[in-house]
Amino acid sequence: MSKPDNTEAKGLKKSLKLIYVYAIATGAIFTFIGYWDSIFYEYCGPGTWIAFLLMTLMILPIAFVYCELAPMFPEAGGELIYNTVGQNKHMGFLSAWLIMLAWIAVPPAAVMAIVQWIFHVLNITSSFTLIEIIAAAALIGYFCLSMQNIEIAGKIQLVMLVLAIVGCIAASIGFMFSGQWSLSNFSHFFYSQASPQLGIPGWIIGLAFLITPFFGFETVPQMIEEGDFPLKDSTKAIWGSVITCGIVYAFFFLGLGGMPVQSMVEQGGAATSGFLAISMMEQLGGGWKIWSIIFGIAAILCAIGTCLLGFWLSTVRLLYAMGKSNFLPASFAKLNKHQQPILPNIMLLAVSVIFLILQNAGTFMNDFFNLMAFGCACAYAITMISAIRIHKKHPEWATYHLKGGNFTRYLSLIIAIVVAFFCTLGQGIGSWISFAIYLGIGIVLWCWMQFVNWKKAPVIIDTPDGKKEF
Repeated sequence: MSKPDNTEAKGLKKSLKLIYVYAIATGAIFTFIGYWDSIFYEYCGPGTWIAFLLMTLMILPIAFVYCELAPMFPEAGGELIYNTVGQNKHMGFLSAWLIMLAWIAVPPAAVMAIVQWIFHVLNITSSFTLIEIIAAAALIGYFCLSMQNIEIAGKIQLVMLVLAIVGCIAASIGFMFSGQWSLSNFSHFFYSQASPQLGIPGWIIGLAFLITPFFGFETVPQMIEEGDFPLKDSTKAIWGSVITCGIVYAFFFLGLGGMPVQSMVEQGGAATSGFLAISMMEQLGGGWKIWSIIFGIAAILCAIGTCLLGFWLSTVRLLYAMGKSNFLPASFAKLNKHQQPILPNIMLLAVSVIFLILQNAGTFMNDFFNLMAFGCACAYAITMISAIRIHKKHPEWATYHLKGGNFTRYLSLIIAIVVAFFCTLGQGIGSWISFAIYLGIGIVLWCWMQFVNWKKAPVIIDTPDGKKEF
């Protein structure tokens, strides 16, 4: 195996404070709250707030297992490393490819949401060319930010996250004291536009889909290599990000669910625009119209901006880890003068622009996006299996005390499998075609590694017992 050059050997810069890692993870989770609120409401109706609390409780056991794994392997890679060590390099690659299915679709979808909101506020008639130019310019801006010192992105992420959370809480309180909020609006508590499948109520299926606005806590392992804090503290960023977002989500939809939005959703107007809370504010009139813009800045510009940045940074670092461990060419592990991955950033920008074009030129991107939650849940399930195997073989590796032990690990596995199954229900043929294309690309890449790359050099992972070949 060829020796890495000096730039690669330096590794990622250890300059991230814990609060920045927490902000990156929480921002990644805190997704589309002002733009997808109509979709979330369509899933679980006025009872969306309780659905978010239930999903928080379902996600926490999985997050706690990640709390155990992250300090064991304090370098970028996450699922790639956990499942290579816990099972084999093939499962390591599969889980990384599945988690990227969820992550890689976020930048183009997120920037589109921001552009659509700007057009909505300014009453601009959208056109394919105009959307592409503005969205592509925004993606280039994120690319440039990602190439700078990581602490700059961390500080920006923290500011945007605080503004997003404050804006959502303020909006919910405003709804509750608007004079329009009423318990009677919760009468259709288990309303859902998700179709019942196999005797399973639509509301339950909608609840499973709510895993989408929760994945993101697993970005912490991607950032842990750059942390300048004790490894054990990384667990606070993992479970803290889940709890923070779960509470804010529930409170926001408690406020929104008590408003007369049911008819808006049923008629399709709010669902078409994508801005349920903003549409409600605009309908209230008066000072609410100004507040709808302020809320948009917080819940769309800032919230979606944090989501985009969080997943951008994480995707780049996963690609970097794949190059570092010989899952991709070593060139993916080369860094610039700010110790940021070069080729992964370039690749993500290129893929995002391509997806941006596909999103506005056909249905592929929307179909692809529909299976994000499925890919993420599958990656979680594979990782839970590895956590069980790692604990069985090397219980001495653990530095984090996982409450419940194997019960928590098996419970997390069951939750991940159930959520993954529910996410397959009601999916259209277009989504499965998109998924097959994505997996096909992964199979081609795996074949290249299996029959070419790995024959030249093995996969090397740094474990608590030292570097090992897989």
